[in-house]
Amino acid sequence: MDTSKQDSRRFFERIRTNRLTATFALLATLSVGILAGSIFTRSVSGKEAVDSSDARPLTIPSPINLSTDFSRIAKEDGPAVVNINTESIPKASTNRRSRRGQQGPLQIVPPGGDQGDQGDQGNMQDFFNRFFGGQGGGGGEDGPDGGNGGVRQALGSGFIVDSRGYIITNNHVVDKADKIYVKLSSDPENDSDPGRLAHVVGVDADTDIAVIKIDAPEPLPTVKLGNSDGAQVGDWVLAIGSPFGLSKTVSAGIVSAKDRTIDDPGPDGRVSQFQRFIQTDAAINPGNSGGPLVDMAGEVIGMNTAIYTQSEGSEGIGFAMPSNTIANVYNQLIGPDHKVIRGSIGISFQGAESSAVSRMYGFANGGVLVNTVTPNGPAAKGGVKPGDVIVSIDGKPIKDGDALVADIASRKVGTTVQIGLLRNGAKQTVTVGIADRAKLFADVGNESGDNSTPSDSDAGESKLGITVADIPSELASKLGIQGGVMVNTVRPGSFGDEINLTKGTVIVEINKKPVGNKADYNSIVSGLKSGQDVVFVVRSTGPDAIAGNSYLGGTLP
Repeated sequence: MDTSKQDSRRFFERIRTNRLTATFALLATLSVGILAGSIFTRSVSGKEAVDSSDARPLTIPSPINLSTDFSRIAKEDGPAVVNINTESIPKASTNRRSRRGQQGPLQIVPPGGDQGDQGDQGNMQDFFNRFFGGQGGGGGEDGPDGGNGGVRQALGSGFIVDSRGYIITNNHVVDKADKIYVKLSSDPENDSDPGRLAHVVGVDADTDIAVIKIDAPEPLPTVKLGNSDGAQVGDWVLAIGSPFGLSKTVSAGIVSAKDRTIDDPGPDGRVSQFQRFIQTDAAINPGNSGGPLVDMAGEVIGMNTAIYTQSEGSEGIGFAMPSNTIANVYNQLIGPDHKVIRGSIGISFQGAESSAVSRMYGFANGGVLVNTVTPNGPAAKGGVKPGDVIVSIDGKPIKDGDALVADIASRKVGTTVQIGLLRNGAKQTVTVGIADRAKLFADVGNESGDNSTPSDSDAGESKLGITVADIPSELASKLGIQGGVMVNTVRPGSFGDEINLTKGTVIVEINKKPVGNKADYNSIVSGLKSGQDVVFVVRSTGPDAIAGNSYLGGTLP
């Protein structure tokens, strides 16, 4: 038994001994492996000196001229493109009610602008017309100060067309500016220097074109104006300007459409008849407005004016006023009167009739159905009557109202035209004179002549910034008055806006003169002069209307 126990102990001792031996052997093997790995790793470390005498240094090749058109055009036209910055001092307004609304990220409004009471359509066109005049939230018609703080600043672009310092830009870039400064591309980059003081030569709000001038001791570089009629959809174009204040910026795109119109009414309720754009997908952003759109010949075929956007930035749909329109307006603005004179025959018509109307009146293949004829106007004197269909001018067929307006507006005042008519299906021709559109409207107190829609414009629109209509008889009875006119629209920033005239207000007296109807109103307003005190006696019509008369007034700018 003792021998058996001893044999068992020896057996277990051998097992323990062999296990320890195996363990030590394994540890020794791992140690050797780790040591060898360290040695090999050190041998390939980047910290060790390596012989690179056979490495070849990189060389920069000579420049290769690939497509040189874009760079060539940028070099040729860039020096004549200028940066425009303006300063506007907010006008003090006494007892003015706040009319600012909430601005969400997708609302289409001027950057930092006043939404006013114009509704979505007014806001859309207000933004569309003046978007590029602002920089971020601090520009446009109303900066973050709400109109009662410091100086408001805005940025835009322009291009020199005369070496003596004449520059073309957008009207909305310089509109209402107290000071206008221009920086040339050759001027040093200095934020403390606003640039050279510029003066307005003339503006045309209908086409949003302005001409300004700076002193030029030495001849300045100029652009070459091209013929926009030659531009074709698909042509390459470059937009040059100062987006977001970044001067000398060039973006490329194509002409994506031509003869584009914008149907949204402006803040005054009107649709512009003289804005027909070149559409492009070249990137246009705030600050580009007023800069040139250039074709591959290096010629200016348009002026960047507006965009459609939901982000207040480029989304690939931009609009440029054609160079042919620019040239015609420029030539009139630099004339002795510094204004654009457009012809009119004194009619109004409906912009878009249904096919049933055109078939019924016999002009399915083109023509313009006359809605109204201005009393004592050229058309009335020539024998044109409501219900007539104008089908030709001097033998040239007229397709629609846009073609009619374009033709008549371009004609010289005092000349005559042969108007081809359809009256009760029978053709006839009458001779009609061409009158000054602005004077004709002022004389009749109604700017409906040659309009694509019946208009409520009146003699006070340019002076007061408002449009009015005769007060409905039932409302007059409710208010206990004999007559008056009701305010239809108020242009933001206008004199009427500043003295707190609002839509729906009834005007019963101006400067102690009773206003019984629109004719009385036009007669009184036509005689108002700049610098004159103007006081309105008004009646409110809203749910919170104050009983009796209220008095609003100010000094006419």
